[in-house]
Amino acid sequence: MTIKMDQRHLYLQVIDRLKQDIEKGIFKEKEKLPSEFELAKLLGVSRATLREALRVLEEENIIVRRHGVGTFVNSKPVFTSGIEQLSSVSTMIRNAGMEPGTIYLSSMESAASEDDSKRFQCVEDATIVTMERVRTADDEPVVYCVDKVPQDYLPTDFLIRKEGSIFTALEETGDIRISHAVAYIDPVGYHEVATPTLNCEPETSLLVLKQLHYDENDRVVLYSKNYFRADKFSFHVVRKRV
Repeated sequence: MTIKMDQRHLYLQVIDRLKQDIEKGIFKEKEKLPSEFELAKLLGVSRATLREALRVLEEENIIVRRHGVGTFVNSKPVFTSGIEQLSSVSTMIRNAGMEPGTIYLSSMESAASEDDSKRFQCVEDATIVTMERVRTADDEPVVYCVDKVPQDYLPTDFLIRKEGSIFTALEETGDIRISHAVAYIDPVGYHEVATPTLNCEPETSLLVLKQLHYDENDRVVLYSKNYFRADKFSFHVVRKRV
């Protein structure tokens, strides 16, 4: 099983070999890898070289290390999407051949905070609706969502519907049409609300997608913070040379 030497750094060759072994099913998803001592011996490299390769593989979310337990192969993302175009979570789930669903956790109305007033350019006594939901794929929790919308932008009966798209609700009156969004993606580890809500192992990484949604008049009409399971979702961006 030892790797064949070439001109590249040895740890890069180890990375390629382990990726190939995972792809071939020699090491299966969620399976524990041999100990560092055993794996280094199998590959014919030093433990220092192996550790550097494992560090990179962990950064790439291919493996996960659990302190005091061992190193495991991560599951491949089930859902993948580019983020150049606005696409709903439901669409991503359906494209993977699964049925999307929604679990409503809470909704509340509150006076706009200082951050809300800046974000939505609204008066201080404006009412902001905050909704917490879990999006499911074939009944499995995969995304924890927190959405904020000025109450004036929503239909009066929206909170009692318990169903439907926020996009659709915002555009229902015809006064608002969402045109674009500014998105920020941050990786996080354990989150005290999202991790247990999504039934994640404590070591499972999350991808937080924060988005400011603008209408055709360049107003921010929706702020969303979505926590995606990193073992279920991956995102990519097409970059063009300018």
